[in-house]
This record gives sequence, C-alpha cells and structure tokens, in this order.
Amino acid sequence: MEVMNDIGLDEVKVFELSEQLNELLSNYQIFYMNARGFHWNIKGRQFFELHVKFEELYNDLLLKVDELAERILTLGHTPLHSYSEYAKRATIAEAKNITSGDDAVSSILSSFSAIIEKQRAILADAGDADDEGTSALMSDYIREQEKLVWMYRAYLSQ
Repeated sequence: MEVMNDIGLDEVKVFELSEQLNELLSNYQIFYMNARGFHWNIKGRQFFELHVKFEELYNDLLLKVDELAERILTLGHTPLHSYSEYAKRATIAEAKNITSGDDAVSSILSSFSAIIEKQRAILADAGDADDEGTSALMSDYIREQEKLVWMYRAYLSQ
C-alpha cells in the first residue's frame, strides 16, 4: 500500500528521489567550488572573457544549489549541508590549481556531462513518481546546460 507525503506523492519514491537529489546537490557544490577557483585563478590571454564567464557560471550554480536544497525540503526530506558529505557523494572531482582557460573549460564540460547524466536519470524517476515539480526542474536544467555545453565546446574549438 502506498503511503503518500504531504504533497500527494508516494513516500518510497520520494525518498529515492531525495537521495538522488542529494547526490546531485553534492555534485553541484563541488562544481560550484571548482568554478569559483577557475574565476579566481584564471590567467592568460582570455583572462577578461573567462573571468566574467566563470563568474556567471558560479552564480548560476549557486542558484541551482539553493533550488535543489529547497526541492529536497519540499519533498519532505533534508538536504545535505556539509562539505565532507558532498565530497563522499559527488562524482565530480575537485579541480585544483587550474589556471589555463582550456583546462578550466575542459573541466567544466566534464562536470556538465556528469550533471546532465544524473539529471536525466532523476527526470526519468521523477516521471515514474508523478513528481512534476522535480521533472520540471530537471528539464529546465538539462535544456539550459545542453546549450552551455555547445558554447563551451565551441570555445575549445578556436
């Protein structure tokens, strides 16, 4: 017998989604810190262009971190909130001492690839759970990030 939560979703499915969302949140937090580091430490001829782009990226990632945490809370669960938990759950690796624009953009592309893959899995599971809120969030993120992948990839093709 299904047990429904406060917003009318199956509690078992919502628990599983919340776990997946916490894993995604962990990846976003590592990605955010990497983007901050790229912004601070970028050097070279594209400094001015990339410094601004990396700031746009980390600001967007920070907004998504907040949205993901709030979605987990909306589902009736607790978002992770410690760096040690993020490091354990994330598949995105910390990027250390990157100053090259090409290396930073390559890391960003790798991070987007990992995040988009996770979001697609969550999107499928959210559909199975009739969780329109999570589905809409994942769809929006995927659409936006696919375009960013194209743009960052174009940058590397100079």
